Amino acid sequence: MNDPSTPNPHESAHDDIAAPDQKPISPRMATIGAIVLIVVAVVLAVVGILNRKSADTVLADRTQEIAAPTVLTAPPKPGAPLNTFMLPGNVTAFTDAPIYARTSGYLKKWYFDIGARVKKGDLLAEISTPELDQQLAQAESDLLTAQATANNARIQAERYTGLVKTNAVSQQDTDTYVNQAAATAAAVRSSQANVQRLREMQSFEKIYAPFDGVVTARTIDTGQLIDTGAAKELFRLQAIQTLRVYTNVPQAFSGGVKRGMKLDVSFSEHPGKVYQGTIERTADAIDPTTRTLLVEIDLDNRKGELFPGSMAQVHFKTAFLGQSYVVPIAALIFGREGMRVAVVVNDGSTAKAHLAPVVIGEDDGATVQITSGLNANDRIIQDPPDSLIEGEKVTVVNPGTSSNAGGK
Repeated sequence: MNDPSTPNPHESAHDDIAAPDQKPISPRMATIGAIVLIVVAVVLAVVGILNRKSADTVLADRTQEIAAPTVLTAPPKPGAPLNTFMLPGNVTAFTDAPIYARTSGYLKKWYFDIGARVKKGDLLAEISTPELDQQLAQAESDLLTAQATANNARIQAERYTGLVKTNAVSQQDTDTYVNQAAATAAAVRSSQANVQRLREMQSFEKIYAPFDGVVTARTIDTGQLIDTGAAKELFRLQAIQTLRVYTNVPQAFSGGVKRGMKLDVSFSEHPGKVYQGTIERTADAIDPTTRTLLVEIDLDNRKGELFPGSMAQVHFKTAFLGQSYVVPIAALIFGREGMRVAVVVNDGSTAKAHLAPVVIGEDDGATVQITSGLNANDRIIQDPPDSLIEGEKVTVVNPGTSSNAGGK
């Protein structure tokens, strides 16, 4: 057994080895380390976001560059000096009236078909109205009854009025008969008004032409049920002895438009022939949407050569207004904003489309004269795509060269 008082050599050796001293980490150093870690994390996040955003921007630019339509451009060709211009006109009848029924019944007979020339007061059709005829007969009988009652009341009132002066009858009875006479007289007037109303309705059984003109539509036939009102048009009558031609004059030319001015008007169905019209009236106001002045020109059509609803070309003569340009018909863009032509403009190194509003002049079917809206140095897109919009990037191709993005 070991003596507890004897020292253990192993314990002595272990105790002689002293542990190294370790200084504790201060709170300040811990805070600085945390801040450094946070800053590094934020920097890494920002760098990642910027790289991703840059990649997205490059991808978007590349996609838009690839998607940009390829267009062919050419400068506009100078046209003749601008001292005349031509505008399209819409031809209408001087008077255009749909004919409706004012009474209900069945169509008994019609007398004029489309293309017929009628005079004011000509009978167009007849409507059979048996119910209305019976109502009129009953109203006339009611009127006779009312007149008989009123006549009896009047006689009684006159008799009592004479007797009351001799105190043969009382004043009260006299007043009663006088009031009865007044009431029955009012009933007679009411019956007369009802009879007159029904006679007026009966007169609408016959449909007459309201003016001289031509029948351009007939939508009824014998035996059809006719209803009162504008639900169904019976005839359409147009006065074509004089025609109205409406055209819209651009604001730049509106100052030279005067009432009474004589103008030449031509029609495609009458090549080589010119009709003379007179400016009868204008709207006296510029349309804020189209920036044009509405003008009415009257044409003599007593020979019946011209038809309402057709398209006319109105020739205006004016002082020298500047240079016109000629572009292909395919270069025109038709839209709700009006007539426009697509031109290429440079925004730095990028070519973009600009839809310039223009005013057209003469049109020969292949090319069209532009009287306003273009300059000599414009680059006209020859055949713009239908989807082209304002400010869209385009890739310009010059004839005989390869495509050149940016339009250089």
